[in-house]
Amino acid sequence: MADTLRLPRVQAPAPDRHTPQPQPVRPAAPKRDSFFDNAKYLAIVLVAMGHAWEPLRDDSRAAAALYVAVYTFHMPAFIVISGYFSKSFDAGPGRLRRLVTGIAVPYVLFEVAYTLFKRWADDDPTYPVSLLDPWYLTWFLGALFIWRLTTPLWKVLRWPLPIALAIAALASISPDIGDDLDLQRVLQFLPFFVLGLCMKPEHFRIVRRREARVLALPTAAMALLFAYWAAPRMNAAWFYRRDSAQELAAPGWTGPLMTLAMFGCSLVLVACFFAWVPGRRLWFTALGAGTLYGYLLHGFLAKGSRFWDWYEHDWIHQPLGEITVTLTAATVITLLCTPPVQRLFRFAMEPKMEWAFKDSRRSRGGRHAGSTRRTRSTT
Repeated sequence: MADTLRLPRVQAPAPDRHTPQPQPVRPAAPKRDSFFDNAKYLAIVLVAMGHAWEPLRDDSRAAAALYVAVYTFHMPAFIVISGYFSKSFDAGPGRLRRLVTGIAVPYVLFEVAYTLFKRWADDDPTYPVSLLDPWYLTWFLGALFIWRLTTPLWKVLRWPLPIALAIAALASISPDIGDDLDLQRVLQFLPFFVLGLCMKPEHFRIVRRREARVLALPTAAMALLFAYWAAPRMNAAWFYRRDSAQELAAPGWTGPLMTLAMFGCSLVLVACFFAWVPGRRLWFTALGAGTLYGYLLHGFLAKGSRFWDWYEHDWIHQPLGEITVTLTAATVITLLCTPPVQRLFRFAMEPKMEWAFKDSRRSRGGRHAGSTRRTRSTT
């Protein structure tokens, strides 16, 4: 009876080789969000300006106030964006490969390059090469490598941000952590990375509303006034987050308090910064894709200006000189983010290194083909 109910098998016609076959549609590349590119570019400009203002602080209270205000939020803003775009990290082969080529390799190359530069420019031929003791700007690459590796852990925790704040507070009272990989900075800046992981698109939409932009103006003005008052009274090293409270000659109990207070202040100013970042495409939007180039390359000029005594000229410490230094820093960092510079240094910043990795697609295909052959041989 079952055989009588079985329908005859209809064999599909063989495709005509003369008939054009439909080609598979490749998914379009994800469109970049102009807001985040604009934010990254403006943040890196503030980083360069902050480095340019550092030698001016002793002679100019205004420069010191701007320095303190900018250091409160420029790196936190950059780290929040880094955390936001690290959500998709799942420790898969492709992600790990990108982590090595985009972060680990540039860290090694620039750590060596900075060391050789210091030996030459600072006349210090015995300065050691150490991959465990980041020099100047490379700490951020080491920190980003560690943060991104821990991303899967933060994504499964129920209260990731409070835990990250607790870790940062404990680090601020732990002088024995040492300088390896700048772990103090890694741990004390950690809450901003975790905050970025926790943020959603609607959070950015909230701070970009018209009401937020209006509130950002008086908030930023009050922050500048407070910075002007606090600049000669406060140790700016707190904003670097590379030392414990004891190493800054402060009582241990101030570490957790300063951690929470600075996190709150940074969060407010980061929100003000995001509120005024334009969301439309502008002349500098494309430069947001090259901010890591500008960040690492401008370090040679920033340190060279100290080694070669560029700030020894008296006119630089006058108002016109300070404005000139500020505009020069903005211009230089802008040029270092441009596509020609990216193409020139892509071998160091984004190496492909196909020779160093297994071809995961080929290996998967080989396993699949092998299993098919084995299945057919047993039937």
